[in-house]
Amino acid sequence: MKKKIFFFLVLLLISVNLNSQSVEFEKYTLENGLDVILHKDNSAPVITTSVMYHIGAKDENPKKTGFAHFFEHLLFEGSKNIDRGQWDVIVNSNGGMYNANTTSDRTYYYVVFPSNNLELSLWLESERMLHPVINQIGIDTQKEVVKEEKRRAENGPYSKVFDEVQKGLFKVHPYKGSVIGEMDHLDSATLEDFAAFNKKFHNPNNAVLVVAGDIDIELTKSLIKKYFDEIKEGKPIVRNFTKEKPITETIFSEAFDENIQIPANILAYRTPSMKTRESRVFDMISTYLSSGQSSILYKKLVDEKKMALQVFAGNNSQEDYGIYLIGGLPLGDTKLPELTFEIDEEIEKLKSELISERDFQKIQNIFESQYVSSNSTIQGIANSLARYHVLYGDVNLINNEIDIYRSVTREEIREVAKLYLNKNQRLELKYLPKNN
Repeated sequence: MKKKIFFFLVLLLISVNLNSQSVEFEKYTLENGLDVILHKDNSAPVITTSVMYHIGAKDENPKKTGFAHFFEHLLFEGSKNIDRGQWDVIVNSNGGMYNANTTSDRTYYYVVFPSNNLELSLWLESERMLHPVINQIGIDTQKEVVKEEKRRAENGPYSKVFDEVQKGLFKVHPYKGSVIGEMDHLDSATLEDFAAFNKKFHNPNNAVLVVAGDIDIELTKSLIKKYFDEIKEGKPIVRNFTKEKPITETIFSEAFDENIQIPANILAYRTPSMKTRESRVFDMISTYLSSGQSSILYKKLVDEKKMALQVFAGNNSQEDYGIYLIGGLPLGDTKLPELTFEIDEEIEKLKSELISERDFQKIQNIFESQYVSSNSTIQGIANSLARYHVLYGDVNLINNEIDIYRSVTREEIREVAKLYLNKNQRLELKYLPKNN
């Protein structure tokens, strides 16, 4: 207990001590194709060791979905040298914590330890990559875990909104499916299917290893060589997804949810890749329209006209395409078309007028604050280093992406809105209560 208390006190110290100065890092590649990024910060005795694999839901066989997310669970089952169920014991008994998460584009694993466990952290991640145990008992156990996760998600109010948006906006690209996948695909999958998926994707040349925190660079390099050099390179991953045709007329859709009593009105647009400048502009548009109680839509629809219980907008940026959605929950006798009219009125203003200097400065201040926050912990820095490398191909965005946001103009916000936020280029989804 004392060790855990000490560890979390150290994490708090890191959050206080780190600032928005440039993040220094060193990047190199092993002979087997594993990219390595090291970041040294000796302000507190803590390290984060992480691996991001360039494998997400979009890379799956459309008839065998859910594998990327499933492996997020399965690869904690154990390895040749870690008995089943012992991963948790090893990490916790050494004062650490761990987690993993999956998106449509990548899977991310990380462990956080006191820095005297650097070697242990590298050994754990090398075991996961080198020789995980993929057997029937582990598969059967994790199937039940994933099924329960899916049941919990589906029983939450408005939990299926994003799945419905994806299905509406994407017809051929694998973004049309959910990250958790279809349960019958996992149920019908064989041990050989799982083994083949692991062999194809969880390879050093399809991953980046990040070690950040209280490290000695040369020692860390020698330990990485010790534990990762022997892992064999996999075959190159070829990605050639079918491109979506432009949306040229409004897509109307309805979906029903037995777990809600208030309908939702969603307007969703297919937008450019996260790598583009336009994607950053949509981040700013989203902030302008609905971030916080001082945002345009909140003030208009919730505070002043009292037409909505809630309004929201979000830019879900992804590797190949983005999804920008905006919507609200009606209040009282307000009808969904009335909400749509009011939202469209603000979109049209965005397309025809420049936002005020005051609102523009507020947006810039928010993004400055987010930039500082994202680099305020070792754990956050490790995640950013991995993400910028794998999904953007530019690690130094950790330092200069903020410059892109700073360079966006009010005129550019107006032009991007004019180009993409048109009625004939969107999905209009009515998300309705389902009567039992």
